[in-house]
Amino acid sequence: MTYTKVGFIGLGNIGFLMAKNMVKDDGIVLNVYDINQQAVKSMSELGANACLSPKEVAEKSDVVFLSLPNSAIVEKVILGEGGVQEGLSSGGTIVDLSSAEPSSTRKIAGILSEKGITLLDAPVAGGTEGAAVGKLSIMVGGHENRLNDIMPLFKTIGEKIIYVGPIGSGHALKAINNLLYATIMVASFEAVTLGVKAGIEANKMIEVLSASSGRNFVVDVKFNSILSRDFSPKFTTNLLLKDMDIALSLAKEKGVPLSLNKFAQQIVVRGQQKGFGELDHTAIIKLYEEPSGVVVE
Repeated sequence: MTYTKVGFIGLGNIGFLMAKNMVKDDGIVLNVYDINQQAVKSMSELGANACLSPKEVAEKSDVVFLSLPNSAIVEKVILGEGGVQEGLSSGGTIVDLSSAEPSSTRKIAGILSEKGITLLDAPVAGGTEGAAVGKLSIMVGGHENRLNDIMPLFKTIGEKIIYVGPIGSGHALKAINNLLYATIMVASFEAVTLGVKAGIEANKMIEVLSASSGRNFVVDVKFNSILSRDFSPKFTTNLLLKDMDIALSLAKEKGVPLSLNKFAQQIVVRGQQKGFGELDHTAIIKLYEEPSGVVVE
């Protein structure tokens, strides 16, 4: 089945870039909404249809994509007054690209299924860099057949689309991935700060680590901005902590002990308390630099 009428709600940093890639596709008529009317105006200038509510987006669409800050907002946008469920016809699909709580996702999916609406949870990885060029990795939970039906839409925003299981699985995996990432990040910050304190040039250390067994995504990618002291927000400390909290709540629910991950969470909380909440999460390295009397640059 070919879907030409598509909705997109949530035109934040990453949402705008994903919607921008969709509107470039000549086969898609894109209907958009955001509480930020400037973002809606900018997207309409690129060829999208501006809508006044989530309900209006849904009325004009067969498939509605969401990119929103958290589960509470997702639930309000879908189930609240003037929400997506009021406008989307039976047989329609909602794709939640947000990082959200699996339990909330399953609850919403159950309510929607009674109305003949399918929900897929499909959080993304790759940041604004991947979103800008349409090369995000997307982990999808829900009905695999529906994913296959609308795969061409996913291909406008992502390079690697992986079906990971029943509804809620995508959101669970995204949180687990970011929990693991944060733990690796904290260990990398400790190690590099130690090396700099020991008299090793930071750029030389990163070069060696990138070619050795200590290689990881933080070393390969994130230290580029740290060395240039650029902590402008690409993925904030607050957002990272949100995902970590989701994963740790899931671990508690499932009875899985996570000692190292809990320690990493405590470090990220300290960064938030130090005022790094709306900075890029890499600013957390300052927690190690300051007491060590060094700057990694």
